[in-house]
Amino acid sequence: MGSEYALTSAVPVSDCILVIRSQKVILDADLARLYGVPTRRLNEQVKRNIARFPPDFIFQLTSQEKNELVANCDRFRRLKHSTSLPHAFTEHGAIMAASVLNTPRAIQCSVFVVRAFVELRDTMAAHRKLATKLTALEQRLDRHDGEIQAILDAIRQLMAPPEPPQRKKIGFGVHEAPGIYRVRRRRRPSHQNG
Repeated sequence: MGSEYALTSAVPVSDCILVIRSQKVILDADLARLYGVPTRRLNEQVKRNIARFPPDFIFQLTSQEKNELVANCDRFRRLKHSTSLPHAFTEHGAIMAASVLNTPRAIQCSVFVVRAFVELRDTMAAHRKLATKLTALEQRLDRHDGEIQAILDAIRQLMAPPEPPQRKKIGFGVHEAPGIYRVRRRRRPSHQNG
């Protein structure tokens, strides 16, 4: 139990896991450090057993990915002047590398690597669930905002003073259209003087 604690406290495995090309990976230098072998030896063993490492287990970073990694993470500044491009191991590739190296430390560390990958997967799943819940909450709040606005408009209408009622005229009034009568008027003869 004591050796497991020393191993996990000395090597923060979860800090070594990165997301590159939408995959959770660990770089060859970090994996070699975890397994207690030089990076050169790890890469040699991978090349000797390349049939055990399909493309979904391991891939080589492009120079652009390497430069982006160096720019974003200070701990990779040693890669800045390196001529070789690092390899990235997925969860399955890291386990296969431990079996290829076949050292006691590699076998022991592979358990911690797997646990770190599983923990990261669970964390990402929890974040996805949280994001969907937040989206649903925002939609619900938007709907409630509209309903609250309608309630406030109704309250404002109730608070506004009512318009004075129209008074009816006192007395009798005829509300008929005037009739059209065809009456001819006679012309009066004009009186002429003289």
